[in-house]
Amino acid sequence: MLFESLSQYASLGVCPMHMPGHKRNTGLLGRDLPLEIDITEIDGFDNLHNPQGILRRVTEAASALYASRASFLLVNGSTGGILAAVRAAVKPGDTVIMARNCHKSVYHAAELCALKTVYLLPARDEATGLDGSIEPEQVEKALSEHPAARLVIVTSPTYAGVASDTGSIAAIAHRRGVPLLVDQAHGAHFGFSSYFPQDALQNGADLTVVSLHKTLPALTQCALAHVGGDLIDPERLARELSVFETSSPSYVLLASIDRCVQILTEKKDTLFKDFEENLTFFDRKIEGLKKLTVVCHGGDSLLGHKEFFGFDPGKIVICTGNTNLTGVSLMELLREKYRIELEMSSAGYALAIATVCDKPSHFDLLAQALIDIDAGITENSRVTSSGTRLSLPVQVKTICEALYEEGRIIPLDETVGMMSLDYVWAYPPGVPLIVPGEIVDYGMIAEMKRLISSGVGLMSTSGKMPESLRVKPSDVPIH
Repeated sequence: MLFESLSQYASLGVCPMHMPGHKRNTGLLGRDLPLEIDITEIDGFDNLHNPQGILRRVTEAASALYASRASFLLVNGSTGGILAAVRAAVKPGDTVIMARNCHKSVYHAAELCALKTVYLLPARDEATGLDGSIEPEQVEKALSEHPAARLVIVTSPTYAGVASDTGSIAAIAHRRGVPLLVDQAHGAHFGFSSYFPQDALQNGADLTVVSLHKTLPALTQCALAHVGGDLIDPERLARELSVFETSSPSYVLLASIDRCVQILTEKKDTLFKDFEENLTFFDRKIEGLKKLTVVCHGGDSLLGHKEFFGFDPGKIVICTGNTNLTGVSLMELLREKYRIELEMSSAGYALAIATVCDKPSHFDLLAQALIDIDAGITENSRVTSSGTRLSLPVQVKTICEALYEEGRIIPLDETVGMMSLDYVWAYPPGVPLIVPGEIVDYGMIAEMKRLISSGVGLMSTSGKMPESLRVKPSDVPIH
């Protein structure tokens, strides 16, 4: 639809006395980039923030595909959608209940809206050390203890593929008239096959944000925001998206969203059938692994992870916990010896993401590489925890309040007992270990050092990690 219209327009030879500045000059710039379809909001091509024509038709097609009340096209990834969704659901100073393992964009939304945050800490999976699901009982308890809360936010699935019971969580929140926002950035492919977890929107979520580019055939930054139910006004979300999303959207990205939606509308059954077959082939091939463990694949299953409500089989999480490898060194080995580039690595695991666009040869190549590596590594009795060990540090100020405090940058070892003015996170996955307004304790320092020693790169807003942190003295006692 949109791509074809853009291509047809490019063939007309219209003189482009408008943005963008490249003017589709392929003679100067070459044809490597899609210059011919990179336009601005000229006549006939609608306006992203007030769609009445072709972009409205793309939006309606996306809404029909996901069965939403309303859908919105996002060209700056899920981040812009998260910021807008939070602001559409709350007022400044409100209280929100959110999973501690949310992406930093959720924390930034709390910061921008001056929100009070109540955290839900996921249980740790004993077998892998990964964060488990957020339990409905946790949400029920938090809402009972904080009746003024105006929004519940969970991430499902997590970067590592762990899904929560969004249906039960939505029902609990709705009994109190509280909307549920699900960051489903890594689950844009949910809902198209029973082989995968259910889509949160169909489970009753009021707001979801999905990154098409992460797990579906779309260019980087392509995403969608969806509204379900009647607790959130779509017009309010549209207004907030006009704040957080660019007023000069890329038509290349919009065309990619359109193409993705078209392909899924027409071919989803075939695509997901083939995807399931590819994953089943991969599972069978790696069943004999002795030292490496691939979560919920091969010889491992969901039954062995009581902290997981569900799991996304498109995530291939390779745990190295009882071997002489770290997740970081495994990722390097796969890159350098086998020419396989994974998505990310942490202390005790490496993550590959599979999608409907992977060829059968991709699964065969990865499986054979893991078989080869498994045969050549040694077992290690010192089991390395796979994931980042999230905790709940003492909070003395809201994120917004802490950002206006004056502090200083000092060596990491000297920050115990002080209030952090920095966010600290590993990227990926972009989940903060500590946020502004929280007290640095001994456990936090130990966890940072564990990750650093495993080769995981930590970042901070001051840019001084891993050596230093921006803090302010506090009189809160540390035990």
